[in-house]
Amino acid sequence: MGAGVMKKSGGGGRRGRRRGSSAAMSEINVTPFVDVMLVLLIIFMVAAPMMTVGVPVNMPKTAATALPTEQEEPLTITLTADGLIAVMNSEVAEGELIPKLRAVSAERTSKKIYLRADGGLPYERVAQIMGALNAAGFNEIGLVTESQGPDFGAGN
Repeated sequence: MGAGVMKKSGGGGRRGRRRGSSAAMSEINVTPFVDVMLVLLIIFMVAAPMMTVGVPVNMPKTAATALPTEQEEPLTITLTADGLIAVMNSEVAEGELIPKLRAVSAERTSKKIYLRADGGLPYERVAQIMGALNAAGFNEIGLVTESQGPDFGAGN
């Protein structure tokens, strides 16, 4: 990574030979730099999929295909098994859900909302949240699920 010293070897005879003569080596060894960059690349490739929404939810498994990716991070509402509601990563009370969504969505280009609900929640609770979102004018709602669920014969 640094410059070294390289001894000159002279030609034959006394005239071309000088004692202690040395010149600075002007080459940089990039191999350690490339090694470090490759290690960092691998670390980020492994860690990037884990950096999604941080509220742990046991989502139901379905055979639905994934939605196409978007430019900005999607606005996500999470319903946990113990009844908590979170917008992105911050917990929100029931009465503050719609005002918080209006404030956040005013600054966004996409009007899509992704709803992540624990698989153990009653369908009634999920339908109530979706109804409140719809009544507030949020009509583009996507349900987030895990893949590899039952296809009920659709794959045949």
